[in-house]
Amino acid sequence: MINKIKTIFLLLAITAMVSSCALTMPINATSNPVGNKVGSAKATGFLGILFFNADASIQTAAKNGGITEISTVDVKTTNILNIILTYETIVTGK
Repeated sequence: MINKIKTIFLLLAITAMVSSCALTMPINATSNPVGNKVGSAKATGFLGILFFNADASIQTAAKNGGITEISTVDVKTTNILNIILTYETIVTGK
């Protein structure tokens, strides 16, 4: 009985560790016409605690794309192995 419980626990742990997910959600849209420029900014963290290059702001994404008139803002969240988390802000506009 104990071996079955250990096996089930091990399988659940392996399933949780190898699962990864990426989700992109719209955050905002303006009345500005959609332009052809795209800018992005990322922040990556480990175990949800330590963030390196942690500026994933809309302002930084717009600056990286050379955008002065923002049309849309999306946020993409990627979770790899439940260990590495990445947040990316994607801005479109002129």
